[in-house]
Amino acid sequence: MAAFLYRIGRLSFRRRWTVALVWAAVLAAVGLAGMTAPEAEEEPFSMPGIESQEAFDLMEERFPGAAADGATARVVFVSPNGEKVTATENKKAVKAAIAELGDGTQVASTVDPYESGAVSEDGSTAYTTVTYKVDASGLTDASRSHLEESLEHARDSGLAVEAGGDAMEEMGGPSGTAEAIGMSVAAVVLLLTFGSLAAAGLPLLTALIGVGISLFAITALAGPLGLTDTTSTVAIMLGLAVGIDYALFIVSRYREERAKGRTPQEAVALATGTAGSAVVFAGLTVVIALAGLSVVGIPMLTEMGLGAAGAVVVGVLIALTLVPAFLGFWPNAVLTRKDRKARLAGGTPRETRKVNGGARWASFVLRRPLPVLLAAVAGLGALALPMTDLQLGMPGDEAMSTETSQRRAYDALAEGFGPGFNGPLTVVVDAKDADDPKAAAETVSERIGGTEGVVSVSPAQFNEAGDTAVFSVVPTTAPTDQETKDLVSSIRGDRPGVESEAGATFEVTGTTAMNIDVSEKVQSALVPYLLVVVGLAVILLLVVFRSILVPLKAAAGFLLSVLASLGAVVVVFQQGHGADLLGVETTGPIMSLMPIFLVGIVFGLAMDYEVFLVSRMREAYVHGERPAQAVTSGFQHSARVVVAAALIMIAVFSGFIGDSDAMIKMIGFGLASAVLLDAFVVRMAIVPAVLALLGERAWRLPKWLDRILPRVDVEGEALTRPTEPEAQPAEKDLTRA
Repeated sequence: MAAFLYRIGRLSFRRRWTVALVWAAVLAAVGLAGMTAPEAEEEPFSMPGIESQEAFDLMEERFPGAAADGATARVVFVSPNGEKVTATENKKAVKAAIAELGDGTQVASTVDPYESGAVSEDGSTAYTTVTYKVDASGLTDASRSHLEESLEHARDSGLAVEAGGDAMEEMGGPSGTAEAIGMSVAAVVLLLTFGSLAAAGLPLLTALIGVGISLFAITALAGPLGLTDTTSTVAIMLGLAVGIDYALFIVSRYREERAKGRTPQEAVALATGTAGSAVVFAGLTVVIALAGLSVVGIPMLTEMGLGAAGAVVVGVLIALTLVPAFLGFWPNAVLTRKDRKARLAGGTPRETRKVNGGARWASFVLRRPLPVLLAAVAGLGALALPMTDLQLGMPGDEAMSTETSQRRAYDALAEGFGPGFNGPLTVVVDAKDADDPKAAAETVSERIGGTEGVVSVSPAQFNEAGDTAVFSVVPTTAPTDQETKDLVSSIRGDRPGVESEAGATFEVTGTTAMNIDVSEKVQSALVPYLLVVVGLAVILLLVVFRSILVPLKAAAGFLLSVLASLGAVVVVFQQGHGADLLGVETTGPIMSLMPIFLVGIVFGLAMDYEVFLVSRMREAYVHGERPAQAVTSGFQHSARVVVAAALIMIAVFSGFIGDSDAMIKMIGFGLASAVLLDAFVVRMAIVPAVLALLGERAWRLPKWLDRILPRVDVEGEALTRPTEPEAQPAEKDLTRA
């Protein structure tokens, strides 16, 4: 591996113009494809293998056209000062508003609340549903403006008027604010780390090129594959983070090799062969973790995982080819000011081995490994404790800011009609084999209506064939409450007796039931996913480090960091501690997809740091250093760069905490906290402590296993020996500036 990458780095340096032009052509090609691609149609959320999805599919089959994906806006009217919406003036204002709402060019229908019975018992609240001819992504700016203007005109009458529904959702891709914040902080960190504008700018430039290619590619494929904006956002998030980090490690090793007196071409080749090997295997672990999300069987997770994995692959390829090419254009610009001055003066910089902060920290841990290990594990364990209270769900309008109309509409409906009104259950009765379909549907309706926790049941609606009925069930509790989940379980648990009495079958669906089913599916898939991903990664690390204990230690450290980060998410987003600081208006269940998605990404990133840090220790050990000395050497060379890489990732992820999308906000916080804990507690404290306690045993591998495993030479042993005798004058320094 190292020898192959050595040749790639050397070739990229020598053929730098060709490499740069090839990447420019790739960027131009995918850019053109992305800009000319037709706009992707928004795909409806689907979840194969759960009851609520099967019921929804049955509805689409038996009620063709009725389950159209037209956007809806539920407009809520609340009378002021204790008045009634049925009062003459208020009723007149409501009807005028409904008439204006119905004048929209894309509006299919509106409903009069006074005729449909959509008025609360106390007469304070009424609502209407505006249905559009197109889905939310097909709504024009004119239609959205018309909706907003109609709401404003209705408010002029003195009524409180708010609206929810997918017609109110913000359309469009990422705003770019989070990326700008992350890039700004990354630039500062790189500048402080390298002390050179060129060295700081090169990783940023190559990361931006990689993200541009990935984003345009996703945009071009969005239509055929049905990719969402969330896929693009996650790809940008990870593409930026790993793109900067991978280039950072190559540039850092290049400067180190130049400090040893090597020529630019030889330094680039060695940096690509050694640090590049770590980049390849670190990237592979990230790709395994992300691509592994497809085994869960959730289409949305599969799309996000594969999109982000593609961005990581692009980042790895750019680090191995474009970064060496750019170093060929400016071989001395990325060096420290001291080294540049020495070269301009005609001298040769000498490698220095002064003890830095990384080496001092490693020495501290090596002197007292057990106390450090116990303190780190205890701290992470304390953070992970809230995980025992984890509740999963799919937050809706109730999780939005109170400054939004959607949230105010949600609260108004809950106050006027009860908390369960915002999350009704939909029951689909399949009476195809029943002797009397109407009697069968009535029996199911009566039995479910008598279940504890049910407020009301709507009249059954039959399809044209008369063999399938649909009715709504309003719970007494809110959609995300545990009592609502218990109600769904109770209805389904009573199904055998109800179906036997009715002579027909039924299924429960609707948004609330869908969210409950998704949560249960994710929880059941988490353990198999962990086994697959962690198992593959442990095998990969076994090949890289040729050790049994090091990969097992890496996996255990990952589990600690991911559990602690999930505990931090629970503390903020579920329990509400510090929620105000992050702009979290309402706490509640953690998004169902969050744990498994966080596990996938964090595992990949955690293995990044493991490979970068421990591969340098392995390199020192292979070259003859004692185990404790190898740990110190690894920190001497890698700690500063790993810290910089972690700070960059934390900055990139933290930028997404300010996103208005609750899912992206939660992912940003979870990833930032996970990187913080993994890099600074697990890799910087637990890893050296465990290696100190293990000593020689850490690097042992049974002989039979050693014969079976392929040799990849990540530490570059095959490269350093033949190049040691080479002195710098052998090759001419192509550029001096």
